[in-house]
Amino acid sequence: MTVNFLLAPLQDDSVRHSFAAVLALALAAGPVGVFLMLRRMSLVGDAMAHAILPGVAIGFLAAGLSVFAMTVGGVVAGIVIALLSGAVSRATQLQEDASLAVFLLVSLAFGVVIVTANGMDIEKLMEFLFGETAAAMNAEKLLVIAVNSTVSILVLALIFRPLVIDCVDPTFLRTVSRGGGIAHLAFLIVLVLNLVSGFHAFGTLLGVSIIIVPAAAARFWTRDVTRLVALSSVTALLTGWAGLLVSFYADVPSGPAVTLAAGAVYLVSLLFGPVGGLLPRAWPRRHLEA
Repeated sequence: MTVNFLLAPLQDDSVRHSFAAVLALALAAGPVGVFLMLRRMSLVGDAMAHAILPGVAIGFLAAGLSVFAMTVGGVVAGIVIALLSGAVSRATQLQEDASLAVFLLVSLAFGVVIVTANGMDIEKLMEFLFGETAAAMNAEKLLVIAVNSTVSILVLALIFRPLVIDCVDPTFLRTVSRGGGIAHLAFLIVLVLNLVSGFHAFGTLLGVSIIIVPAAAARFWTRDVTRLVALSSVTALLTGWAGLLVSFYADVPSGPAVTLAAGAVYLVSLLFGPVGGLLPRAWPRRHLEA
């Protein structure tokens, strides 16, 4: 009965597309989430996830519900917002997180105004914001997510070493190499690609959850960066599939379902994780004494 419960939804083509999309997204979202966390950029990622909505809305305005047009618009908008917020923080006394917050709110409002003022009904808008119900996904979205994840993995493999060094000792990286700025820009582009993939899979408001929450949960189990990446990807895959099952059987939006599944894993990790978990800290193991 349990096996049938887990595998029966795969008889639906759209659910199979959704599972394949979650697999592809998890492989790229795992390392992206880890580096967002290690670089203390988790809130930046959340802000940029909302900032892509105007680009998606403009793509919708130009070509209707074209997945590729909305993807291009979202990628361009995300990169522009990231560059503008960085430029504002360098040209003024406003911190980058504050400028990102401003761009986030303005972008989100602008995007909603565009799509509602040009013929999108409330039901479709809810799918834009929170993901589709019944874990539905078409082949075009799956193709976009697969391409974005492949590009992300290849780029992360090229910039993995400077990203790790920048997390540990950014001053040393600036001393021995000039590639830190290039690696940071490449990482921002990879982040935008994954945010657009998250939008297509789970909506613009909660698509970032599969990037951030699994990485935060994995941090309670290991300190090793390589293990963090692997554990974050596995957690993203499992919680993504669990969320899709909830979405399919309960007919609820996929974004909240996946986020709640990831939140449950985070809660378990917070309580029982050996690296800073609440219970291990309350009852620490005895150390050997000489």
